[in-house]
Amino acid sequence: MRRHPMTLHRWEVPARDLRIDLDPQRFPFATTDELADLDEIIGQARAVRAMDFGLQIQGQGYNLYVAGVPSTGRHSLVKAMIAQVAAHQPVPGDWCYVHNFHQPNNPRALRLPAGQGREFQRDMERLIAALKSDLVQVFRSQDYEQQRQALEEDLFKARDHLMKQLKQRAKDYGFQITSSRQGIFATLLFKGEPVKGVPFTAGHQPRSGKGAARQKALHEALHAFFQQVRSIQEQVNQRISELNHQVAVYATTPHFDRLREKYHECPPVLDYLQAVQQDIVEHLEDVLAEPEEVAELAGMESEPARRIMARYAVNVLVDHGQTHGAPLVEEANPTYANLVGRIARETSLGTLYTDFTLIRAGALLRANGGYLLVDVLDLLREPFAWEALKRCLKRQEVKIEDVAEFGGFIPPVGLIPEPIPLQVRVILVGTPALYPLLYAYDEDFRDLFKVKVDFDEQHRRTEDAPLHYGRFIARLCRAEGLRHFEREAVAAVLEQASRWVDHQQQLSLQFGDLADLIREASYWAGREGKPYVARQHVQTAVQQRTYHGNLVEERLRELIAEGTLMVDVAGAVVGQINGLSTYDIGDLTFGMPSRITARVFLGDAGILNIEREVELSEESHSKGVLILSGYLGGRYARDIPLSLSATLCFEQSYAEVEGDSASAAELVALLSALADMPIDQGLALTGSVNQHGELQAISGVNAKIEGFYAVCKTLGLTGQQGVIIPRRNLPHLVLAEEVVEAVESGSFHIYAVSTIDEAMEILMRCPAGALRADGTYPVGSINAAVQERLRYMHERFLTVETAKRQRRAGRSRRSPLL
Repeated sequence: MRRHPMTLHRWEVPARDLRIDLDPQRFPFATTDELADLDEIIGQARAVRAMDFGLQIQGQGYNLYVAGVPSTGRHSLVKAMIAQVAAHQPVPGDWCYVHNFHQPNNPRALRLPAGQGREFQRDMERLIAALKSDLVQVFRSQDYEQQRQALEEDLFKARDHLMKQLKQRAKDYGFQITSSRQGIFATLLFKGEPVKGVPFTAGHQPRSGKGAARQKALHEALHAFFQQVRSIQEQVNQRISELNHQVAVYATTPHFDRLREKYHECPPVLDYLQAVQQDIVEHLEDVLAEPEEVAELAGMESEPARRIMARYAVNVLVDHGQTHGAPLVEEANPTYANLVGRIARETSLGTLYTDFTLIRAGALLRANGGYLLVDVLDLLREPFAWEALKRCLKRQEVKIEDVAEFGGFIPPVGLIPEPIPLQVRVILVGTPALYPLLYAYDEDFRDLFKVKVDFDEQHRRTEDAPLHYGRFIARLCRAEGLRHFEREAVAAVLEQASRWVDHQQQLSLQFGDLADLIREASYWAGREGKPYVARQHVQTAVQQRTYHGNLVEERLRELIAEGTLMVDVAGAVVGQINGLSTYDIGDLTFGMPSRITARVFLGDAGILNIEREVELSEESHSKGVLILSGYLGGRYARDIPLSLSATLCFEQSYAEVEGDSASAAELVALLSALADMPIDQGLALTGSVNQHGELQAISGVNAKIEGFYAVCKTLGLTGQQGVIIPRRNLPHLVLAEEVVEAVESGSFHIYAVSTIDEAMEILMRCPAGALRADGTYPVGSINAAVQERLRYMHERFLTVETAKRQRRAGRSRRSPLL
């Protein structure tokens, strides 16, 4: 079919509409060193309101999930808002662990007012040192020795009296009693003189025969003597113990009374002091003994021996002595131990041991009474950390235990510290994609994190944008010693911020990326020895960053230039069109043309998507191809069935095809094959199409246009090349300056269309043709040619099918009956 000369101006996009409209001369500054530092977060009003709600509301489960991509200022805003709220909140108390004298394996937790934990620790250290000194002095005093000697003298007097009685009774029985260090002995008397031989002792059994009665009486007297002596010894020991107790209480009470007076508002501390005093009185030997003596008594080396006295120490777990307001803790390495805490161990003589002084607090306890900030992805990577955090929040307490005990791998052994009540607001920072996954698959998440804080990636450009971004640049330059920016350079930064979000009226809020651009532009200005950063330095920074990462893009263009990858940018071919794809290789996204071909032939198989058949088609791409059948049927098969077999293929594509942005190009290639009308290969088409033939906006429009322009430039610009885009993508055009200049000079063109008919007219240089009342299209139009071809194919298909049925019927009549 003959191509018609057509004018394309009505679809062409002028150069002024291809980038944002910024006039640096209207900026209220000449350079950024005139501006004050930015002291606010730009474009996050929604996040600010959600944060304020989450930080102010009271109630269990109102923890926060901050959702946003990196570099949007999530951490800065969160910490700034928390600091503002926390400054007006009370400082939480200190937490200490002390020895439990009733259950040594269950250390007690003590809460004291902020700053008093460390003071109480020092008070206890001074107390124990003073008590040891005073007790040693008291128990070595003359008064104590006199009282003790008096008690012992009573014992000696009573024992002497009993011995005197025993000797007299023994003499009456005919025996003489003698005592020595080896014991008490009785010797038989004959005529008042001791008989030589083996002496009689208390252990001898009475002999039989003559004198047995006397010997038995003596034995009973000796037994009674020893019982009486032991009874008196026990009484004296008891009186000495009572004396020691009275003296110890007398000596220690003034010291403890001073602490009781100081900590009278802390009943748990008073209970603990009472237990300490009682334990010291009951273990005077340990307190009074020298370390070497304690080691000897305990059968241990001196280090563990010294730890006998450590039971009176105070382990300050959390100290808020230097904290102002509620604490904010950011845990960068949220392991189980770093979150919950741990029980450390030390070695002695090759053996591990632990006690309450080796218990260490985790981030939850350090943030208790305040706020804990954690990256959710780091948290989920650590074994048991996520489950431990949820358990602590649900139970509102922190129980420090080994991770093996928490996981149930071993039963609880060793220390089991008393749980500490928990009142903390947890702020998880993560990506938007993680939130719905946690909400859907973790039942506890929705109950524990009821506040979602959404950080936007972009915001609408306002008249104040140059000033706000200029102040941001000014703050960064002062903070890092960078060169300040001229107003034209600020405009270039704003243009790049728009390019990152592919929108003329939107600006990127990824200030981390902006900060990198500012640093790099300052570097290039420094290389040239310039005092200020100019527009060309920002452009150089962008170009150099692209050059550092676009090796793959250049290699693909080289393959196209040498003909290995087949892409035509001139001429006209039936059933062949240039589609546009984007490649994302991490920090760089670029566009590249792909040859799309269509073939039609007789049959009723419909449209065959070759990528789908070999499982290289992602769901959205397959959907786009299926939509084509709906469009063809609705437009050309109103009175006849759609008898068509066709194939669509991305030539030389061996990776998965994603998205439906090529559906418009695939449809035009298919219509070209049906109408037998060639497509201009100097043009590329991008856009998705619906069943009514309307073109829909697609993503990556700037990368796709620039990618095709780069290929055309490599192969040679003819002045007739360009890209057709959906009209709905016009607000998204923020093209590179080189492409804009090419359009302005007429060497490259951008066309915007709303329907597939408009795209066909540009690509095939022929009227598409509107549907007439009789259901036909004007003669010579593209749609008429398609309709005519489909009717012909349907008729031919019916003829072939009729002939097949007749042949089958004839064979059936000739077949014999079984």
